[in-house]
Amino acid sequence: MSETSRAIGLKELARVLGLSVPTVSRALGGYSDVSQKTRERVAQAAREHGYVASRAGRMLVSGRSNAIGMMLPQPAGQITDAFVGEFLLGLADSLAELGRDLFLAASSQSRDELQVLRHMVDGSQADGIVINRLTVDDARARMLIARRIPFVAHGRLIDAPGPYSWLDTDGEKALDGLARQLASLGHRRFALVMPDVAYTFAHFRSRGLERALDQLGLPLHPEHVVKVAPNDHEGAHARARALLSLEPRPTAVIALTDQLAFAVLDVARELGLGVPGDVSVVGFDNVPMAAYANPPLTTFDQNIRESGRIAGDMVVARIEQGEAGIRTLLLEPKLELRASHGSAPGD
Repeated sequence: MSETSRAIGLKELARVLGLSVPTVSRALGGYSDVSQKTRERVAQAAREHGYVASRAGRMLVSGRSNAIGMMLPQPAGQITDAFVGEFLLGLADSLAELGRDLFLAASSQSRDELQVLRHMVDGSQADGIVINRLTVDDARARMLIARRIPFVAHGRLIDAPGPYSWLDTDGEKALDGLARQLASLGHRRFALVMPDVAYTFAHFRSRGLERALDQLGLPLHPEHVVKVAPNDHEGAHARARALLSLEPRPTAVIALTDQLAFAVLDVARELGLGVPGDVSVVGFDNVPMAAYANPPLTTFDQNIRESGRIAGDMVVARIEQGEAGIRTLLLEPKLELRASHGSAPGD
């Protein structure tokens, strides 16, 4: 087809071939009741004329939309999260290679995430779903499991009511090891900055940190545990300011996301504290900005974009193979040692 040619529709393609519309449709769908010779002839003509199947046509033939839906973890208009952006890039790449479209949905003031997800499922807008940032009692995941909808969770439930596909990062093991590493550098006063939502990633990561500190005889004091609402930039800075103004202040601050770690770095500069001379700061995620923070942030790399790609592969396998395609994967993050951590300061 030349650059100036117009792509044709199904009816026009059938007319060119001298075949009925149902025959052409079934040939393009690979149905065995159409001969191999005819399927090849139709496929060649479709390529030559630039035929692209409409979504409605595909659904009529196959009963599928060929789309994968993803629930964005915050309302539309607040999509500023670098983590979500990286994950989406990987997911979109994977689905494009597998011939699937990506359908994005977000909650709003009038409809919460569960309502939006139900609408997506009931309206057959997507053949499979990807959700992330699971909570301890995630209603989305439980609804999808109960209805046996193909989906993949980036994260995992603590007590699942049935089998489902998930991939997650072993934050519990990572934070256990981090606590021991920082303790070996002389740190004795630790602080934890975490979201105030019961995300399961926060549950596992904080459990790993607290377990290690308990075994080391270094209790995590309640005043050293800071909780911040998602996307609350001002709140994160205010809580970090209160934390770093304590006497004596903590010498090692572990933030469960890079975004929270950036707030701690900002406040340390504001208070005239050296990082890592006065306080070490460690994040989690390794978003692109982490390497360019001031100072460059020590953080755990969970290869966000690759996780998105894996999620795409997993959800398509779940659709094509049914429940036999259910997979689980626990990935080990890599600690990126940069300039925001060091030995504990002398008291």
